[in-house]
Amino acid sequence: MRAPAHLVLADGTVFEGEAAGALEASGIVTGEAVFNTALSGYQEVITDPSYAGQIVAFTYPHIGSYGVTPLDDESRRIFLSGIIVRDLPPLHSSWRASGSLEELLSRHGVAAITGIDTRRLTRHLREHGALPCAMGVGALEELTAAAASALSTDGCDLASVVSIEQPYRVGEGPLRVVALDLGIKTTILQHLTRFATVEVVPASTTAEEILSLDPQGIFLSNGPGDPSALGAIAETVSGLLGRRPMLGICLGHQVLAGALGGRTYKLPFGHHGSNHPVKHLSTGAVEITAQNHNYAVEEGSVHGAVVTHVNLNDGVIEGIAVERADAVSVQHHPEAGPGPHDASYLFDDFAARMVAAAGS
Repeated sequence: MRAPAHLVLADGTVFEGEAAGALEASGIVTGEAVFNTALSGYQEVITDPSYAGQIVAFTYPHIGSYGVTPLDDESRRIFLSGIIVRDLPPLHSSWRASGSLEELLSRHGVAAITGIDTRRLTRHLREHGALPCAMGVGALEELTAAAASALSTDGCDLASVVSIEQPYRVGEGPLRVVALDLGIKTTILQHLTRFATVEVVPASTTAEEILSLDPQGIFLSNGPGDPSALGAIAETVSGLLGRRPMLGICLGHQVLAGALGGRTYKLPFGHHGSNHPVKHLSTGAVEITAQNHNYAVEEGSVHGAVVTHVNLNDGVIEGIAVERADAVSVQHHPEAGPGPHDASYLFDDFAARMVAAAGS
């Protein structure tokens, strides 16, 4: 028997539900409420460090039906604040599963609330934007007060929170890549290690320290929080521009733009899902992409860069290229995990650029 629980948004909107995961033991949990439209891949979403500081509502009604497996973890631990679902099935079924979603949540101390009208919640967030929220089993008055004082991700350097403390090496590929960890996903590393030995370094690593590792390419990872709060990291990237071929994904794309003097702004409710159409401007091809970001690069603010991709839903810049510096970045997630693989060619392009630079 689940305990009754409530979800309260910062504007006072109340949703009734039931406690799941570690919610009953956690008391009141706060975060920024966002919604994700993926139909599957809930474990990859939950373990993605890019959701730090947020509470994720899944628009697909049944979450947890095929269980979980360590093979689908995207990071060393769960960084998000909680999840919101319509229905958390009591049973799961998959030959890959080693346990249930609720077991995973409880083991990591992650709060969840089930029985929520996620259609109503999603419509509300679409109309009013991503909102701080609170959820718990306590008195509604306490939850309302907690929601009113809950923080959004605005102005927050969460990349430093999720980044590693010590560097590590993965893969045995012939090329050498240094990956700046702003919240890097395991699936990204799997793509990079197909062709490279990857040295993953903390977000605080300086340009000089990165270059001392003698990389053939530099990778800027995805991650959480407000890119405008990462001025020091943008300065590091500025010091690396033109020194080695570079690829940035998601937050890495925004940081690259910042290194070029670009500005970012917060989207009303962000892009979170595995079904966003993006147009590759040079080819005219439309790629269905996985996305997870609350901020975007302001059009016309990035000097010396060419826009390479745009989002067909709202026109948001989805990619830039800086020819003079051999740097490319995209807002979406070509590694998927979860999602389609239409944009995975970007990793092969990165490898080709490194080989070309080494031969020149």
